[in-house]
This record gives sequence, C-alpha cells and structure tokens, in this order.
Amino acid sequence: MKQKFVIEAEARSAQGTGASRRLRHAGSVPGIVYGGKKEPQMISVNHNELWKQLKLEAFYSAIITLNVGGESEQVVLKDLHRHPVREQVLHLDLQRIQADVALRIRVPLHFKGGDVAPGVKTGGGYVEHLLNEVEVECLPKDLPEAFEIDISGLNVNESIHLSQIALPEGVAFVELKHDNDLAVVAIHLPKAAEEEEAAPASAEVPAANQKAADAKAAPAPKKK
Repeated sequence: MKQKFVIEAEARSAQGTGASRRLRHAGSVPGIVYGGKKEPQMISVNHNELWKQLKLEAFYSAIITLNVGGESEQVVLKDLHRHPVREQVLHLDLQRIQADVALRIRVPLHFKGGDVAPGVKTGGGYVEHLLNEVEVECLPKDLPEAFEIDISGLNVNESIHLSQIALPEGVAFVELKHDNDLAVVAIHLPKAAEEEEAAPASAEVPAANQKAADAKAAPAPKKK
C-alpha cells in the first residue's frame, strides 16, 4: 500500500530575498506551486513538518496532497534547494498534476539478492549500483513507488539494463524512449583481482631461460 503524504501550506504574497529570509527565520520554507490549468502560486510550508517527510524515500516520488487556504490539489515534488551545510531546506517547487496528463518523475530502484548472487558468493565479486533512481513517464494513477531489481542470478561481469526491468502497464522509462538502454547494476571483480587475472602467463620467465639470458648479457672474459 502506497504511503500518503500531505503538505499544509499558506499562500504568500511577499517576494524577494528579504521576504524569503524572514520566512526562514520564522521556521518556514518559501516555495511555489505551478502547472495544471492554474497560475503559479507562492506558498510557505512549516520547515519541521516538511523535514520529517523528506526523511522518507517514498516522498520524493509520491503524489502529494497540498492544502492551501482550505483548498486541496494533487502535486509532486519537482525541485528542492537545501542549505550546503545546515540541515535546512531553502526553497521547494511543487508541480500540479492532472489525472489525464502524463508526468515525468524519478522513481527509486531497490536491489535484492546481492548476497546470494553467484558473482558475489562464489566469484569473489562485488555489486556496483550504477543507478539508484530512474525517470519514468506515466499517468498519475500508474505511478510506481519504487522498482525492485532481483540480482540473485548475476555472475561476475554481468549486468542488468533498463530494458530488462519489468514495467507496470502504462509506465515507460524516459531513457529508453531516447534509445539509452542504461545499465543499472553490475557485478565486478575487485580491481586487484582483475589485474591479476589479466596478467599474461608468459610474464613469468622460466629459470632456465633466465639463466641463458643472463649468460648472454654477461661481458666476455678478457684475453691474457
């Protein structure tokens, strides 16, 4: 069952850096909601309440109920600006959605089976997550919360690409629409092991050959 998220917001009219700074000092986050068939609207959101929801992965790819001035609408999180040092959100952008209009949003990838994959368990390799999320295009009603990728059958130097992931009906990967069949996960040998495996056997010179080479290189004895 999908998690439900609600943002309680207030409409704001003051604009500019000074107004935004005052909101942040008061414990609020300035933001904007746009899209749909309405004009963009500036809002403010309680920082602590927003921060709690931001700790949940599902929040970033969920349909969110936004309440402003007694009215509700469905939105998705499109952008978030955080302070580079402090645990503080500086601004957020929300986009209205329409039931009959496809949206694009990034959805997380969850991997399972890495500990029992042959490439790890018996091959000595390690799992490399090449992507942790992927952009999808679909109607709001078809939006998945996450994709679960089973890698329990992977061997060393094998990978899983976007085209190998089963998609729910009505959902498409944006990258595949552009013919970019990206790898999302792979199993590789550690670098040292790869180098050792790649070293040619001929690199070791037999002792007899080495002695002959040394004798040939030695200077000829001087005549008396």
